[in-house]
Amino acid sequence: MPFDSRQFLANLTQAPGVYRMLDDQGDTLYVGKAKRLKARLASYFRGTLNAKTQAMVSRIADVQVTVTQSETEALLLEQTLIKELRPPYNILLRDDKSYPFVFVSDRHPYPALEYKRARRRHDDGRYLGPYPSSGAVRESLSLMQKIFRIRNCEDSVFAHRTRPCLQYQIQRCSAPCVGYISEADYRRDLEHAVMCLEGKSEAVTQELTDAMERASRALAFEEAARLRDQVQQLRQLQQRQFVDTEGGDADVFALTSRPGAQCISVLAVRQGRLLGARHHTPSNGLDLAPEVLLGDFISQYYLGQGREIPREVITSHSLPDPNVLESALSARAERRVRVTHRVRGHRSQWLELARTNAEQHLASQLANQGELDRRFAALRDALELNEMPERLECFDISHSQGEATVASCVVFDRNGPRKSDYRRFNIAGVAAGDDYAAMRQALERRFRRLAEGEGATPDILLVDGGKGQLNQARDVLAELGLERIRLLGVAKGTTRKAGLETLFLETVDRTLDLEATSPALHLVQHVRDEAHRFAITGHRTRRDKHRRSSTLEGIAGVGPKRRRELLRFFGGLQGVKRASRAELARVPGISAALADTIHRALHG
Repeated sequence: MPFDSRQFLANLTQAPGVYRMLDDQGDTLYVGKAKRLKARLASYFRGTLNAKTQAMVSRIADVQVTVTQSETEALLLEQTLIKELRPPYNILLRDDKSYPFVFVSDRHPYPALEYKRARRRHDDGRYLGPYPSSGAVRESLSLMQKIFRIRNCEDSVFAHRTRPCLQYQIQRCSAPCVGYISEADYRRDLEHAVMCLEGKSEAVTQELTDAMERASRALAFEEAARLRDQVQQLRQLQQRQFVDTEGGDADVFALTSRPGAQCISVLAVRQGRLLGARHHTPSNGLDLAPEVLLGDFISQYYLGQGREIPREVITSHSLPDPNVLESALSARAERRVRVTHRVRGHRSQWLELARTNAEQHLASQLANQGELDRRFAALRDALELNEMPERLECFDISHSQGEATVASCVVFDRNGPRKSDYRRFNIAGVAAGDDYAAMRQALERRFRRLAEGEGATPDILLVDGGKGQLNQARDVLAELGLERIRLLGVAKGTTRKAGLETLFLETVDRTLDLEATSPALHLVQHVRDEAHRFAITGHRTRRDKHRRSSTLEGIAGVGPKRRRELLRFFGGLQGVKRASRAELARVPGISAALADTIHRALHG
């Protein structure tokens, strides 16, 4: 089947990341990076392409993407994958030019921090990097020279200086060329700069802070002030750094699932740098709980495949026996391995990134046209329809104990979710918590327009809730003369577990029995879950907006100043509500008449 670029792009994220184009054998044709994945990949499927690109696009059978936190991270991951996979359409790239380094010589008594385009095998010294761009290297060198006053001149210039240069005058160099700093002190500053470039700025900051306190106690105030300035500059530098590279060796596992499918994304992080992501779609024939499935997968991933085990394994779910797995991995690695799902800081960002990748990969997989066709065909057969259904609509109700009730309507067609046709209905004028009346109001508002000739007609109308909601839908369609629309009620089972739903076809007396593994049931669950998600999102937005607005707003004569005085006098809104008319009138600026108005507004 040819690659359906339209369907693929419809479900693609705009986040930065890396993409791999695969042929029908699963081999990588091309690896690229993008600041916005959807926009970049869309450019490959337009008509204005050169011959080379057209030839590559014609061979595409699949595209896999890895979402990253930033374009910089995407660039580093792209280069890693190109070196590993050697795709034919990347073969002309000069990879080494994309990897600039900082070089520190071991030969010179006062080494400089040098910019290098590529590693040289016989250089005596250390290479720091690689960096994503030459601009990143130059910015890092500028910062180190500013903070630690490391020289940046050529060795030939250094050897022939007889007096300090302008860099010394503007405090960007300590003038080692004329002996203004000892070799030991210069080496100390250089080592601090190297540690910062390696991501160990916190350790350097602590050393400088201790040195500053010692200088202050010794009454060396000028030295203490210089060290203070360095500490302040390092703190500013740390605020700009995204990932702490100390102790940053981890594999991050995130599991996400939808009806009939699940995806586990594995992110490899070494020295704080994302090296790549792999996506796995294990079968779950035994219907294991997510944490059990993830635990079994991790065990097989390391113990069954002999893979390298990092110092830390981070999981999206709490595993059933983390201590057992931790012991087994530690024994295999012959060192301590930590297994955890409770993480903070940059590790929580890695975990969130893994979740994003898993969700994106699973969404792309489910949006595959072949999978959608299979599910729609299964639903047609289950409902004994003569033709393939083209449009499904599903309604759901969401509220918090009757507060801020919202109804959702989501639409699926043969290409998956049709989000431009999604609708929300703010329910008003019904008793709090009356889901039947709320469902009736939403259906009347949607299908009255259809009866008047506005909008598209669904082939199947799904109603989430059960018998009562289904009866409301049947009555509304009968009143509006729309009985031709096929009705399907989706009621959660007694355990509310996916796969145990009860499906009512047209009436509450006719049920539709589908196996838990049925593609038709997976489609119904997918549509129902999307309606549920869309309703909850709308409800929370409406509820939070209502709660953020004070009940004092809208009362005639009570402006911002009087609201502030009321809240301050009674210690908050609850105190205002408990106050009597006489107590309200004691507030500065509140008359007896206004106190009566406020009391009536608050108490109906």
